[in-house]
Amino acid sequence: MRVRFSILAICITLLLQASLSVAAPYKSWTQLTPVQQEALQPLATQWDSLSTKLQKNLLHAAKRYPKLTPEQKQLFQNRLEKWSKLTPEQRKRAREKFSAFSKVPPEHREQVKQMVRQQEASKAAASGVPPVTPVR
Repeated sequence: MRVRFSILAICITLLLQASLSVAAPYKSWTQLTPVQQEALQPLATQWDSLSTKLQKNLLHAAKRYPKLTPEQKQLFQNRLEKWSKLTPEQRKRAREKFSAFSKVPPEHREQVKQMVRQQEASKAAASGVPPVTPVR
């Protein structure tokens, strides 16, 4: 009986450690370097609640940040800012659209972009809200 209890206690401890390590951030905001914090500033308040996978992806993108021109840095910041304001559902839809678009052959991508812009303009005209101009 004592052996069973010990084994059960060990299993519970291991499960708790595993679940805590999954929930814990890859790196907390305070562990980031000043350059990483500068690059990822729009996500500062959300950083510790982001998934480990997303943190890793963002840190990978932040590696290129110091080499960007001032204009590219501003574009990077603007896009992160917009992304940080999306709801989880909007982010999911954006990922799905990106995935679908990446499967379009390169020679047809401009046509697809034009079609999407026309659809957005039609929706905007119907709703009375001007369409959003894509950031380039």
